[in-house]
Amino acid sequence: MARNTLTPDQIVRAAIELLDQEGLDGLNMRSLGARLGAAATAVYWHIKTKDELVRLAGDTVWNEVELPDLDALEWRAAAAAMAGSMHAMLNRHPWLGQAFGSHLLYGPGKARHDDHSLALYEKAGFTPADADRAAATVFVYVLGSALGAAAQVSLTRRLSKSGDPEKELADTMAAATEVAMAFPRLRDRLDSAAAQYTAAPDRTFEFGLAAVLDGFEARLAERAE
Repeated sequence: MARNTLTPDQIVRAAIELLDQEGLDGLNMRSLGARLGAAATAVYWHIKTKDELVRLAGDTVWNEVELPDLDALEWRAAAAAMAGSMHAMLNRHPWLGQAFGSHLLYGPGKARHDDHSLALYEKAGFTPADADRAAATVFVYVLGSALGAAAQVSLTRRLSKSGDPEKELADTMAAATEVAMAFPRLRDRLDSAAAQYTAAPDRTFEFGLAAVLDGFEARLAERAE
């Protein structure tokens, strides 16, 4: 594909596919050009740097987050739906959580999400300053909750390049189990799913989000007294 037939949107979409498959470390202009059937120079004609490409890809996937109708839903239901959609998006694109720590990310996709989040918490009854805090609290919670799955993907990919990832992980879990035997509460949980590497008990995300929203609800009730 020649540079004059490529479009920035085609490049960004192909970059997202490559990032989903190979992670941040697997994204380079040569691999991207091969995926597009074009020379790396054709990609550079439209997007000058890898950092800019990651920024554009990262902003594009924010458009996947569904924004609830604030006139149709009670604020708490809307907050839960929006947080759940963001969590699902981060799990589909595990590289995005990593990109937050290594790239400057901004753009209309994320701005769309952030503005709607602020509107949601203002409608709930928070002052603008507290709506900022509420939106930031949920954002950080959702991002942190998705890091376990992202870490598993990244770790498995890295281990597969150096040897047998299943064996290395099994050896690590055996060593960790031996350590855990000295601690009674960890020992009692060794047979549970939560004992697996980076795993968490079932419905941990929903439990934590409900606790956060319970706290918001309590604050709003205090203000109303």
